[in-house]
Amino acid sequence: MFTGLIQAVGRIVAHEPSGGDLRLHIAFADLDRADVTLGESIAVSGVCLTVVAFDADRFAADVSNESLALTTLGGLPVGATVNLERALRASDRLGGHMVSGHVDGIGQVAHVRNDGRSQRWRFSAAPELLRFIASKGSVAIDGVSLTVNAVDDSGFEVNLVPHTIEHTAFAQTAVGAAVNIEVDVVARYVERLLQTGVRLAT
Repeated sequence: MFTGLIQAVGRIVAHEPSGGDLRLHIAFADLDRADVTLGESIAVSGVCLTVVAFDADRFAADVSNESLALTTLGGLPVGATVNLERALRASDRLGGHMVSGHVDGIGQVAHVRNDGRSQRWRFSAAPELLRFIASKGSVAIDGVSLTVNAVDDSGFEVNLVPHTIEHTAFAQTAVGAAVNIEVDVVARYVERLLQTGVRLAT
C-alpha cells in the first residue's frame, strides 16, 4: 500500500526480456534505500513492483504480462523518468490517499494550461475508467495522489501545484503522453457490491 506522495524520480536504466515478460532495472536516484530488502514493494510510476535484486545505485523488478498490458511500463524507453515510492509503513502519515499500486488502465495527457501558479491538466480515459472518477474524489496518475477538479464523458481534470511538477516525472511529461491511472479503491468495492446485489446500508 502507498500514499501517492512521490519520494524520488528515478530512471529506467535497462530492459531485460525474461521468460516471456520483462525485468526492469531502475536507478534509485534520491530514494531512501538504507534498508531496502529483497521482496519489498516499490511503486514505479504507480505500479507496485517487487524488488528482485539491487545494488547501491539501482534495483531490478519483474513486470508480468498483465502489468505490461495494463500499464505504460512496457513502452517506457531506457532513460525515461519514473515516479518512485516505497511501501507505506504502519507508522507513516497518510498525506495523500490509499493507493494500492494496482493500475486500472492507461489514460493520456489531453492538454495543459496555466492556472495561477499551478497548472490544470486534463486527461482522457476510457468510459470504463471514468465511471469510477468523481469530482473532488481522489485519483492516482503515475502514482501521484491527486484531487479531481472536474470530470465528464471524455476525461477529467486535476490541478498540479509547482511542488508536484518540480518533484515528480510530470516535469518531463508532455501532452499526448500515456499515463497510468488508478481509481480510488473504494469505488472498486462499491461497484463489486452492486454487481453482487448486496444492498448498501442507508
